[in-house]
Amino acid sequence: MNRLLTLLPFLFLASLALGQEIKYSASNNDWNPDSLGNQRAVLHVSGNSKLAHAIIPWRRHDTDPQNKRLILQDAKTGSLITQVKTGNLTQESGEIWFEPVSGPGDYYVYYLPYRNEGRSNYPKGVYLRPVSNAGQEWISPGVAASLAIVTGFQSVNEFNSFYPMEIAATGKELAALEAKNPAAAYLVFPEDRMHPVKMTDAIPQRWILKGIKKSFTDTAAKGEFLAFQFGVYARKDLQNLRVSFSSLKSGSNSIDASYISCINTDGTSYDNKPVKFTVDVLKGKVQSLWCGIDVPLNTMPGTYQGMATISTTGQPVTNIRLSIVVKNKILTDGGISQPEKQTRLKWLNSTMAQENTVIAPYTPLDIIGDTAIAFLGRKIIINTDGFPKQIQTFFTTEMTGYQKTPNNLLYEGIHFHFTRASDAKDIKLQNGPVKYLEKSPGTVRWQCSSLSDSLQMNVNASLEFDGFMTYTVQLIALNDLDFSDITMHIPFRKDKTDYLMGLGEKGEKRPEKINWKWDVATKNQDGAWIGNVNAGLQFSLRDEKYVRPLNTNFYLQKPLVLPASWSNGGKGGIDVAVKGASMLTNNYSGPREMKKGDTLYFNFNLLVTPFHTINTDFQWANRFYHKYNRPDSIKATGATIVNIHHATPINPYINYPFIEYKKMKAYIDDAHSKGLKVKIYNTVRELSNHAYEIFPLRSLGHEIFSTGKGGGFSWLQEHLGNDYIAAWFVPEIKDAAIVNSGMSRWHNYYVEGMNWLTKNVGIDGIYLDDVAFDRVTMKRIKRVLTADGHPGIIDLHSANQFNKSDGFNNSANLYMEHFPYLNRLWFGEYFDYEKNGPDFFLTEVSGIPFGLMGEMLQDGGNAWRGMIYGMTNRMPWSDNADPRPIWKLWDEFGIQGSEMIGYWSDNCPIKTDNSRVLATVYRKGATALVSIASWADADVEVKLQIDWSKLGIDPAKASIRIPEVKNFQKAMEVKVGDALHVPKGKGFLLLIK
Repeated sequence: MNRLLTLLPFLFLASLALGQEIKYSASNNDWNPDSLGNQRAVLHVSGNSKLAHAIIPWRRHDTDPQNKRLILQDAKTGSLITQVKTGNLTQESGEIWFEPVSGPGDYYVYYLPYRNEGRSNYPKGVYLRPVSNAGQEWISPGVAASLAIVTGFQSVNEFNSFYPMEIAATGKELAALEAKNPAAAYLVFPEDRMHPVKMTDAIPQRWILKGIKKSFTDTAAKGEFLAFQFGVYARKDLQNLRVSFSSLKSGSNSIDASYISCINTDGTSYDNKPVKFTVDVLKGKVQSLWCGIDVPLNTMPGTYQGMATISTTGQPVTNIRLSIVVKNKILTDGGISQPEKQTRLKWLNSTMAQENTVIAPYTPLDIIGDTAIAFLGRKIIINTDGFPKQIQTFFTTEMTGYQKTPNNLLYEGIHFHFTRASDAKDIKLQNGPVKYLEKSPGTVRWQCSSLSDSLQMNVNASLEFDGFMTYTVQLIALNDLDFSDITMHIPFRKDKTDYLMGLGEKGEKRPEKINWKWDVATKNQDGAWIGNVNAGLQFSLRDEKYVRPLNTNFYLQKPLVLPASWSNGGKGGIDVAVKGASMLTNNYSGPREMKKGDTLYFNFNLLVTPFHTINTDFQWANRFYHKYNRPDSIKATGATIVNIHHATPINPYINYPFIEYKKMKAYIDDAHSKGLKVKIYNTVRELSNHAYEIFPLRSLGHEIFSTGKGGGFSWLQEHLGNDYIAAWFVPEIKDAAIVNSGMSRWHNYYVEGMNWLTKNVGIDGIYLDDVAFDRVTMKRIKRVLTADGHPGIIDLHSANQFNKSDGFNNSANLYMEHFPYLNRLWFGEYFDYEKNGPDFFLTEVSGIPFGLMGEMLQDGGNAWRGMIYGMTNRMPWSDNADPRPIWKLWDEFGIQGSEMIGYWSDNCPIKTDNSRVLATVYRKGATALVSIASWADADVEVKLQIDWSKLGIDPAKASIRIPEVKNFQKAMEVKVGDALHVPKGKGFLLLIK
């Protein structure tokens, strides 16, 4: 008590500092944040006492400051001070006593120290708990404490700074502000684009110092998108917060109100539909309304004035006068090259590349008569009920060309059964006419209504040029109905269903029977792909409430929405079984009742495969180098395309390749001069915290970013607070990402960004690391990447999704809707190339049944098995599997221009006498390169079974040899009829001339 009495004068003096604005600055990474934290207060002690006292007005917005450690450091020596006592610690201020070991001078107080726990790329920042190592001898009764004055606050660098928008107002300041506006249900603070609103639980001190303003002034160039914001502080719960604008006038000139918008309330969806958003704000919260003026290029210079009106249900409006000075300067790019000014927020409402124009190599849809629709290599015949009567493909089994005889997939047409419980008989519907609603080169849409006295079925369907069909099937009960089942049958021809992938099954030979039930909580499964190499069909079951789930480690945090129609409270499922010459997929929903007027949606999608012939020449000519390196070094390896990952000097921040774009352009120009193409990592799933728009995007609620538990790296916790999912982190550059929410207007931004990078930086394509958007966005991306003759190469990497965290889906099945626009697969991490059989390689890895080819990743792949499918691994990803020796053999053989005839083709001219040892032939004139690989359980002896007529080589003149391939095989001569010793899991490449 005596000590406290002694200190009271000093407490009073220190408290005066609370009303003053103290200097905030950023250091140049002058300390290690992983041991001291990102923030510190600078104290200056002028007295000589062995005891110093300070009240630090830190104005924190993190919670529970009393439960976080303070670390004191002597600025002169760098040593830590152990003799420290704390008093009252609140968000507004903190009280401490300490021993100034070096006497008068500066001392640092680190007030958010943490340590990282968990995986280095998924860290968990844990804030240190308070400790006390202080003894009692240095705070004896009667000792007068020197006053430690706070001279400033510092962040470890500018990026971690709280100033000024995260320096919170005190309770006293807020109360004084509210007292001046006693009747207002909310307060509005106009704010410029360079000071994004960051706190939602407090207003910044900046607004206290500025006071309530009823006007906003800024300057813009002609053609510029001028962003600004209104920060709204709610004193009561607010509903339907909105902002409207008048036109801006300057004498006889004006900027029409249609050029002014608010991204929080209005916009255009990723699939080109107008959307409005309801913005509600809880009492005590702060909401930012981000607005923008798209100043027309022909605007005359001058000062343009008008009004912004902020409104909310049941409360008086607030008018803010706008005064915008338009300079006599033109920005033809709208200021896009300066994203730090939030100029790219206009991209959120972009409609770029939305027209469903046909993308090469696809051809326009061709309607033949009244029922058939032809498209590249395939045809659909429509039945009288609007469903496919037959699905045909015309690809050869080699997948290198087309045949005249169709491959018919269906045993009979796809159809529904509506079975009454009372008599176990089907309700018979009378089909109305099929009406075509759209006949364009890219899309054909039709509808059909079928009717009975008790049930109506409305079918709306569309087919797109790549083979994607979507069906909306609406059932309306015209009377009360009691069903024993509602089913959709897909009756396949049995001989066209060699393989199956999905419904909890890995890609393999189709089982004789599958009985599958809905379980969206743990399984990302709603359909399957069934077919052969040259003919197949993917189907997926949906309803009207379908929302694309998260994927890649995050499925369980936002799983599929259970379709009420198909699942029917757990009664529904899918049975797959052979019935004679057919293979029936029975999609059933089980017993249910429908009351008169009830409506159900039994929607589904179909995707006809393959999408096109395989382009083997692209595979041989385009050799990927997947690492940042000097272009001349890459050129020397024989690679032709370099993929620039994130966390590299020219693309440092994940999924935000705009910050170092000048370095990226210089690199690409250099690479182009050496004949190399350059693709960059840029996908949608998570977004770097370095994105300039991170806080405007956060103001959109959960539209762009997924809800979650927060946590993760310290920056995220200190600046985002909570309600997000922490994602990938790069320790070397402190790049921390958070997870996107799914389908949103961020995909509009993404398309615009791809277009800008293609035109202004010169990228030749993109590398996708899994995909978090749907085929609408993929088509748009392909259009902008290939515009004006750009190559637009897209390759997709996926980690194996067949695991608990990803919902036991198959990567190829999950991403099949994107396959029409990909150039190569890289499947991928956690794919087991040793324990899985050839059917798995074919369906889940190679891409061949879909018109694609791929490469291997995990542990360098299996080089022998990979060559069966034309795959190697990728340079320089694996030290123990350099593909260059195989590339060298390709070139020596002249594989460019050869015909690939895989073991899956009946026309393959070479087989072995062991069904577990397979052969693929690359035929070119009178020569052939033969790939042999074993899936036998042990070393085996095999003989080649050669159909010389099919091979096109005279056996009397033929020679066979095994050429030297480093780390793959030793050279040896082989005589026709010789047995080959094939080691387990390996094989050979043979040359036949």
